[in-house]
Amino acid sequence: MKQLTQKLKDGKLQILDVPVPVLAPGTVLVRVHYSVISAGTESGTVTTARMSYVGKARSRPKDLKQVIDTVKQKGPVQTYRDVMKKLDAHSPLGYSVAGEVVEVAPDVKGFGPGDLVACGGKDYANHAEYDVVPANLCVKLPPGANTKDASYNTVGAIALQGIRQADLRLGETAVVIGLGLIGHLTCLMLRASGVRVIGIDVVPSAVELARKHCADHAFTTDEPGLEEKIAELTGGIGADAVLITAGTESEGPINLGGALARRKGRVVIVGWIGTGFDQDTYYKKEVDLRLSCSYGPGRYDPLYEERGIDYPAAYVRWTENRNMQAFQELLASGKIDIGYVSTHTFKLDEAADAYDMILGKDEPFLGIVIEYESEKREPGVTVEVAGTRATGKPVIAFIGAGSYAQGNLLPQLAGKGPVLRAVMTATGTGGRSVADRYGFEIATSDEDVIWSDDAIDTVFVATRHDSHARYALKALTTGRNVFVEKPLCLNAGELDEIAGAYESLAAEGKAGALMVGYNRRFSPLTTALKEAVGDGPMSMLYRVNAGAMPADHWMQDPDIGGGRIIGEACHFVDYLIFMNGSLPVEVSAAVMNEPSHLEDTVAIVLRFENGSVGTVSYFANGSKGLPKEYIEVNRAGTTGVLTDFKGLKIYGTGKPAAKKLAGQNKGQPEMMAAFLAVVREGKPSPIPFGEIYAGMLATFRAVESMRTRQLLKLY
Repeated sequence: MKQLTQKLKDGKLQILDVPVPVLAPGTVLVRVHYSVISAGTESGTVTTARMSYVGKARSRPKDLKQVIDTVKQKGPVQTYRDVMKKLDAHSPLGYSVAGEVVEVAPDVKGFGPGDLVACGGKDYANHAEYDVVPANLCVKLPPGANTKDASYNTVGAIALQGIRQADLRLGETAVVIGLGLIGHLTCLMLRASGVRVIGIDVVPSAVELARKHCADHAFTTDEPGLEEKIAELTGGIGADAVLITAGTESEGPINLGGALARRKGRVVIVGWIGTGFDQDTYYKKEVDLRLSCSYGPGRYDPLYEERGIDYPAAYVRWTENRNMQAFQELLASGKIDIGYVSTHTFKLDEAADAYDMILGKDEPFLGIVIEYESEKREPGVTVEVAGTRATGKPVIAFIGAGSYAQGNLLPQLAGKGPVLRAVMTATGTGGRSVADRYGFEIATSDEDVIWSDDAIDTVFVATRHDSHARYALKALTTGRNVFVEKPLCLNAGELDEIAGAYESLAAEGKAGALMVGYNRRFSPLTTALKEAVGDGPMSMLYRVNAGAMPADHWMQDPDIGGGRIIGEACHFVDYLIFMNGSLPVEVSAAVMNEPSHLEDTVAIVLRFENGSVGTVSYFANGSKGLPKEYIEVNRAGTTGVLTDFKGLKIYGTGKPAAKKLAGQNKGQPEMMAAFLAVVREGKPSPIPFGEIYAGMLATFRAVESMRTRQLLKLY
């Protein structure tokens, strides 16, 4: 399919051939008829992308600080990779579309193929021939609906949420400051609800258009005696509510809003404006200042938007989806007519011209729509990016290629021997970005493309955690080597299923290499630490200053991420297994009681076959100024202390020996080199399967111990 994308590196806009995005649980596949360009939001994105690196840094001080912090923690090389990964990616644009349903996920109700729908959502409702959108961000349209008007779905919901925040009653007066697209839609809906509307803008042509179509009165901001005229129109009372739908860094709109509002009136910020306002005006009149959050309740809540968990109407009457429905009902009933709003329509291939027009401001515009081909055609799930290369080398496919894969795994493969055959991702732009940057021959959204390609002998699984076990099993049972980013799986049942398959294949001499991404055991400082303390029973402490993670992060979801102990702490359990050279036999764990009940501040104690003991202290409540990882190993009068995989000290008799690296090295290059050597030579994984199994089982038992408060044996 074709999709409009932009590179954040230079702002270049392209119409790319990309795979159709993957239909996931709770989503709907839509063939797009029309999409709307948000002149304010999207032009800002494009403008920033076209700035120099210095300009980008100045415009995003928070991102700059994050880069500086990453340099301190990870070093310049890894930071450069992280930054360029984002800048080089093909980023989608758009967030408001209408079209026809092609397919729905099995768990989606209320939609079916052939239904007309309007959709919203950044990163979902893109400027593309096909979009996959969560069901809660879609509304069904009546048969024969005007999909061009319906494509204003998101913008209409934003305007309507601002109106709801204004809490206006029949017969009251509203002033709308900013008569762009959202301003016009706001005025239209206010008038339809029986509210008298006064529009204000800096541009005379926008004011004239509002007078003609959507406002009872309209003025420019430099109108002589503006405050007096509005006082006269409101019988000396002032506006009951002022809605600011402008986009400017100026403090003019918010100060004007305070001046025009009546005593105890309301000012609602819908657009993005300067907020350093004249507090004296608001104070003396007790004006209620409110912010309107995008499309409405549910916005930015992954449980609502991604998981489809609705808010009960009895408690949250107007969610973002119900706002979308209300807007579409106003269109369908004819209570508002937005036909005049679409001042420009472009074909998808001409979309770059639309952005040039917006940025150049060479002619007046209001609503800008992209029109897609009217004839149906099959969406492509695979894009050939490069010609097939000669084999005789490891032929690799990636399933999933997110931040970690691009920052730590793929740089160790690209241009270093293996053939990068196929990459599969959930989004078309994601797969195409990875394919272009690292040299994959194919970008796809269909896993069957990988399993049916006999040339592929090695599969990397770098998806979210809930799919690791399924893909690992498929790779093993189709005779391939498999590298799984941790964790291997999310529960003991999946672990036993993988173990059964692996051991059965191994008995027949058909098992490929199975590797889990436990990179820390491969770090050069780990090697030095292990050599220094030697073999035998030891005591070990691994303290992880993990930091807080929001409760709505996918890793905290037990069904998707498994929680932070299963998702991350398995790393550190594996490290203790490697360090002492024997398997765990007992585990106990204690979790700190906290109001959030996130279970991510935990102490895990393990006893090993050779008598060693180890503690993993995984803490989410520490200071950001403290090093993230601290490892202490004691044996026979020798102590080794490793800090953040940058510095190592060995204490024994005499002066401590110290070793310090120029930058952090958590072992990814060495891990990948070891795995590729195994793939080339057909040997077992560099991590014995018994250790992989025991480490995951110990992690599952640790979670069980947290909840039962019991010491648990592993076998």
